[in-house]
Parts: sequence; C-alpha cells; structure tokens
Amino acid sequence: MTVKHEIKSQLAKLLATEDLVVEHKKVETAQFNVQTRVLTLPMWEKASDNVLDALVCHEVGHALYTPDYDWSKDRKIGFDFVNIVEDARIEKLMKRRYAGIPKTFYNGYLELHDNDFFEVEGKDISEFNLADKINLYFKIGNYVDIDFTIEEQLFVERVNRCETFEEVLDVAEDLYKYCKGEMEEDIKEQIADAEEEEQDGMDMEGSGSGMDSDSEDGDLEESEGENGDQIDMDYQKTQPDQLTIEELHQQLEHADPKVETADSLARGIESLIEQGGVENFYIEIPKIDLDKVIISNKAIHNLCAENWEGYEGKTPYRYDLSVTREELENMTVFSEVDLEYKKFKKSAQKEVNYLVKEFECKKAADAYARSTVSRTGVLNTSKLHTYKYNEDLFKKINVVPDGKNHGLVFILDWSGSMGDVMEDTIKQLYNLIWFCRKVSIPFDVYAFTQCFPNHDEEGRPNVESSYEPRSGLAALTESFSLMNLFTSSVNGKELEEQMINIFRCAKTFGRNTWTQYHVPIGMNLSGTPLNETLVCLHQILPKFKSDHQLQKVQCVILTDGEAHPIKYHREVQRHWETETFLGTNYVGYNTFLRDRKTGNTYKFGEHWSTITGTLINNLRHNFPDMNFVGIRLLANRDASYFIRQYCGYDGKDFERATKSWKKTKTFSIKSSGYDSYFGMSANALASDDEFDVNSGATKAQIKRAFFKSLKGKKMNKKILGEFIELVV
Repeated sequence: MTVKHEIKSQLAKLLATEDLVVEHKKVETAQFNVQTRVLTLPMWEKASDNVLDALVCHEVGHALYTPDYDWSKDRKIGFDFVNIVEDARIEKLMKRRYAGIPKTFYNGYLELHDNDFFEVEGKDISEFNLADKINLYFKIGNYVDIDFTIEEQLFVERVNRCETFEEVLDVAEDLYKYCKGEMEEDIKEQIADAEEEEQDGMDMEGSGSGMDSDSEDGDLEESEGENGDQIDMDYQKTQPDQLTIEELHQQLEHADPKVETADSLARGIESLIEQGGVENFYIEIPKIDLDKVIISNKAIHNLCAENWEGYEGKTPYRYDLSVTREELENMTVFSEVDLEYKKFKKSAQKEVNYLVKEFECKKAADAYARSTVSRTGVLNTSKLHTYKYNEDLFKKINVVPDGKNHGLVFILDWSGSMGDVMEDTIKQLYNLIWFCRKVSIPFDVYAFTQCFPNHDEEGRPNVESSYEPRSGLAALTESFSLMNLFTSSVNGKELEEQMINIFRCAKTFGRNTWTQYHVPIGMNLSGTPLNETLVCLHQILPKFKSDHQLQKVQCVILTDGEAHPIKYHREVQRHWETETFLGTNYVGYNTFLRDRKTGNTYKFGEHWSTITGTLINNLRHNFPDMNFVGIRLLANRDASYFIRQYCGYDGKDFERATKSWKKTKTFSIKSSGYDSYFGMSANALASDDEFDVNSGATKAQIKRAFFKSLKGKKMNKKILGEFIELVV
C-alpha cells in the first residue's frame, strides 16, 4: 500500500505542476497548508484506484484554486454550503486544465454512487433541500435524475458559472438563505398543523363533557377514524417523531439548514481510511551550522602537539636488544612509528606515480575524445595550387574544451570496529592524498566521532546545538563531531607533520600493536554516526565546491559497518499531561524523508540499515554533478551477506560480485545508493607482499612470487583506478 501512496503522491505533484509536498497521514480529511505547500492526505487504504484518483484530483484542485483565508468573519454561511459550491468550481477548473480529468471524476463518483456513499438509495431526491440536490447534481448527476424548479435551476446555473472564490461565497450565501427560508416555511407549517391539532383536541374534550364517562377499564374511549382504524389520541400526541409546539418554535428560532449528502459522503470517505496500524511521520534535513560540528584541522593537530609534548624527550623503555645504548639515547617513544611511516611513504611512491601516470594518460585520452577541428579564416599557402579541385584552402586548428576541475571529500569511519584495520586504511588514504597532491586536486578528509571533548567539568554536555530543533527535523546527537584530519589548504610541510600525527594515532588502535604513548583525549574510536555525517554533507559539499571553485566533487565514504540509527524530533503528548514537549524518536519503516528542494519523498524502508542508502539517494538527487563512492571493509565471513543485501540471492549482479570477491577480494556494486559501492577485504588491506626471489629461483618459483606480489596490489589498483575514472 505504501507503493500505492507514493504513486498517488507523484500524481498530485504532476497535477499541481509544482514541487508540492504530499503527506499520507492518519487524518480524517485532507488538508493543505498554503504557507508550507504541504498537502496532507488521509490514508485511504480501502479505496480503489478509481476512487483514490478522483479524491487526489479533487484535493489538488483545492490546493491550486481554493484561497487560504477566514471568510467566516465577514459572511455567516454554513461551511457545507460554501464547500459544495467550491467543489463544483474547482472540479470544473481541473477538468478544464487537464483533458483526462473528466473521465477520472466520472469513474470515481460512479463507484461512490454504486456503493451509496451519498445515502440516497430508496429515498425521493425531490424531497431533498436545494443544497443537497445541487451537491448531487454536480457529483453524480450523470447517473441520477434530479429535477429542479425554474427558481432552483437559476441557482444551478449560478453555481456552474462560478470562476472566482468570491463568486462562490456570493452564491453559497444566497443558497444558504434560500434553504433557510424553505426550512423556516416548513417549520411554520408544522407549527400551524400542531396548533390546529391541539385546538381540535380541546374541542373534542369540551364537546364530550356531558357524555357518560364510565367505562369498564377506566381508559379514554377510542374514536374511530375516517377509514375505520382505531386511533389512541394520547399515543398520537406522544409519538417520538412528532415535536411539541414549543420545540418547533425553538427549531424555528435556530433554523440552520444542513447539507445531508455532504455529511453522508464525508462519513463514507472516512470509512475508506485504515484505522489500524501506525502513524506516518515525515522529516526533513536540518540546516547545520558547520562551525559547531566540525573540529578544525588546526584544532586537531594542536591537540596532538599538546598531548605528545611530554613524550618528545623520553627514551623508549621497550626496545630491540640489538639497539646500542648510544642509539637508544638518541631515540624517542615515536622513533619506531615515525620510521615506519617514512618507510611506507617511500614504498608507496611507485604506486602513487603509477596512478599519476594513469591519470595523465586518461586525462589526455579524454581531452582527445573531446577535441574538434575548426577552420580558420587564414589561407594555407601550401594548398593554393589545388584551388581548381579543392575548396578547403584554409588552415585548421584543434580545439580542446577545458576539462572539469575536480575535488575530493573523504569521509573516514573512526568507530571502534575499525581498530584492527585503521592502520592499513590510513595507508590507503595516504595513497589518495599523495596522488591528489601530485595532480593538484583539492581535498578534505573528515572522520566522524562521538568522543571529542564536549563536556564541562561536571560531565554535562557543553555543546551548543548546531541547528534549531523543531518537530519534523532529523536529529543530531549532542556528542557528534567531524574531525577535519587533513586538508589541501595547508602547505607541504604542515601536511607531512599532520600525516605523521594521524599515523601515530592509527598505530595505537590495533590489538596486535603496542606503543609507549597514548592517543590524544577526544580522538579515541567511538560509535558510527555515519548518518549524521550524511546530513552534514548537505552543507559541507557545496561549501567545499564553492571555496575551491570546483566543477565536480567526488565524495568517498569508507566504513567497516552499518551506521547506527538516526533520530528525529517530534511533539510528544503524554496522556497524563496537558502540554506537549519536543522529544525524539528513531527513524523507522513508517518514517519518510521529504526534500522541498527536489520535491522527492523517500521511504526509509523496513530495516534500520536502509537509512544510510536513503540519505545517500537524497544527496545524489541534490547534487547530481557529484559522485558518491562507498568503500566497505569486510571480513571474509561477511562478504556473502553484504552481496546478497544489495544483489539478491541470484542474478548477474550476484554472480559478478561473488566471482570478483573470490578472485580479488573486492567487488563493485551499482545497485546501492552510491554511484559505486566497493566491498574490500579488511585482511587484504594489510597485504604488503613484494616481488622478491632468490637469484637461483626456478620459473615456477618466480611465477608464484610474482602472483603473490600482485595479489595484494589488485585491490588497491582497482579502487584507486575507479577513483581516477571518476576524476577524469
């Protein structure tokens, strides 16, 4: 049924010819907010397609043509009277606007009539008041014969001629007065009849005063009517459908005609609403103040410098016995890890240079493919002698359009589960950074965390909210932060120092490593607030693009697991309290993300793991000129589940991904929210085999050593190669 609602939402948007926001909620009637442009429709679960289409078209008509102001201050008219006249007007305008609408209304109202939604079956329509007959005429007049007097026909024509809402009010007011006049005349006739009956009764009592009053049972004598029926006079006066004269006078004084068929239709449509189930909630992305979320690059590395200041003069107390005392005195607790960084940087240069070469080649090939030959107005003197048979005597030049300049935003998972693979992940990241530096591509690297110091001395949250919370907004946890680990805005020397700092941090996280220093407070691994990060990207990406004057941005998100669920703000009403308060609730299957900018509405899905995919899709629709690449680090036991999650249990995509995983421990998926979603073996990241054989090795030994060296490089080249393809 959710799919059905989404289809009808798109229908409403198309009919409105605007980015109308459509909600399906547990409400009794449709509502339209002119200010927010939100059309709220009841959850007509039991309605057929014909009826649902007609109802949607009708409500869109109100959204397009019915003004939003309180007309009741100036005019005393029954709401139903205005509504039935306005219904006729807006449906006329919708039919005029869209050629297919008449058939939609015809089929919808036919089905409503067949199911007696107007409650006219077995009734004489000629006895209905004029408002009811007009309502029936404009809704089901194609299937029901409705007779009007000459005076009544004038009202029908006036309703049919209404083009503006002011005309609707004028007609509705006159119609209300007419029906009220008819109602008053009818009541007066009833009063007159009642008074006459009362007088006749008094006369009968007076004329019978001399008669014998004795009877066997002591009751009043029964009188015989004209047709011979026996009528109990006391019973006749007290029949439940017969009002007293006093009650009739009160009714006359407060005469207020109703449109009974409108009430009947409302009850019938309400019966189409599914009463059970849960309420749908619609949320939006808040606008984030990035200064209150992002921990600046300078602040991060100042923290590292302050934290490790006391370690610089200390010698290590665990060391290799082969190290001499003199060498030990010249070492610090960072000597070993810093030396390892320098060795890795040197070994990585070959791979980085290879990537740079590939990039330049693909860039040149792309430029050649986009180049065109243009003729100039300058004569080519070497061709003048061919003027008798050759018309092309002018010089030619190759025109190569400027290529797009690109940038990279990298999102790094700083959660606890990354501990064992953080060092190898950082190495992959450094390959990208060095590549970007060599080809002059701007970049920013952020790591999401929930551990950065944000509490006062008493342990209370000391973080000013990065947005103004209100009902219907996605919620960010108070502890969420983004650490700007690296940026291309710093010079080469600063970047080198910063890369050493983060390499030191990464070295402390693995279970099989032991260091003589501690990671700075606040930079410990934490939870996985990836979804909060995706919310912030709505501000980060356009700012990054603008600051560097880029044409295209690549966003690479690297994680080893699912993000934790995200919450949203909503008004909460406790049954024992009169006032509501702003609370939070987790996003679930009954939650929808709506985007006013694109006009799209997204369902989060049945499982909380689908939240990330929904947020990624929303980003792609907001930034169609940006690429979003996901890199998922997987244990061997998790690969098959991950593939099935996005590719199903069979099919070409499943076979392709499974085969690639067995061969290279990597695969690429296109059916997720990302432009490309790579699965990578967490164990293979640590592979650092070199092509090294003894001088006397056999051909078989050389072959095995060669393939062993390539095995660990296949994955890197595939991932980085994909990145190059996106950049070019």
